Amino acid sequence: MDPAKLKQVVKTGKVFDLGMDYFVGMPHHPVHPPFTFSLAKMHGDIVYEGEVSASNCLFATGGHTGTHMDALGHFSHQGRVHGVGEIAPHQGYEGLAKGGIDQVAPVVTRGVLLDIAGLEEVDCLGHDYRIGAEALQGACEKQGVAVEPGDSVLLRTGWIKSYYDGQKYIAHEEGLPGLVPDGADWLVARGVTHVGSDTVALEKTPSPNYPVHIILLVENGIHILEVLNLDDLAAEGVHEFLFMVSPLKIKGGTASPVRPVAVG
Repeated sequence: MDPAKLKQVVKTGKVFDLGMDYFVGMPHHPVHPPFTFSLAKMHGDIVYEGEVSASNCLFATGGHTGTHMDALGHFSHQGRVHGVGEIAPHQGYEGLAKGGIDQVAPVVTRGVLLDIAGLEEVDCLGHDYRIGAEALQGACEKQGVAVEPGDSVLLRTGWIKSYYDGQKYIAHEEGLPGLVPDGADWLVARGVTHVGSDTVALEKTPSPNYPVHIILLVENGIHILEVLNLDDLAAEGVHEFLFMVSPLKIKGGTASPVRPVAVG
């Protein structure tokens, strides 16, 4: 993206942290592993000269647990992955030889917040809310912004308010508000490169086959981000900003934890 264009979206230079913290017991999608953590060494276990000691930690997490970015190889349709074709010859338990998160470049682009909860004048959308093309266009008009080619578009449902109540946040039985196919098509038509939200699934759940993931990841090569903290951006009315995020180079990974930053 044109650097001059990026400078135009930075008005005050305020930095917004869009990532959520990791902790034992944090919410995670039921098909993905949880986050685990321990101090492997505590202060005093090993003491150097002058009473110097250090602690260190050990943690493990699923790639799709917490704030994260999906690799294109996360989803396939009829055995095919975007930019790869037939995935079977390129995967093994050691990882994805093609379509993995290690092949994703750092992102520095224009970000656009579409505050759907704000559009509906509620703190949080209900379980059954479907974010379609009409809602996306309505948010653009209300906020006075336009979605342009190359943008990262972040959708606020308000759901992150329940992050510290794991069962409520995941809402496995009741379902989550989220993007539906005609909304995904609307974003594709505008040439976006990334789509994110504050829920654990981005799209409306429950879903039998995740059609939005297929439209974005498989059919169009648009990366997905989930579990974003978008409330501070919305509270300050920052709807366009410099968006930066970089996944870890996990060789063959289907996703990576990330800590996105917006500069408004």
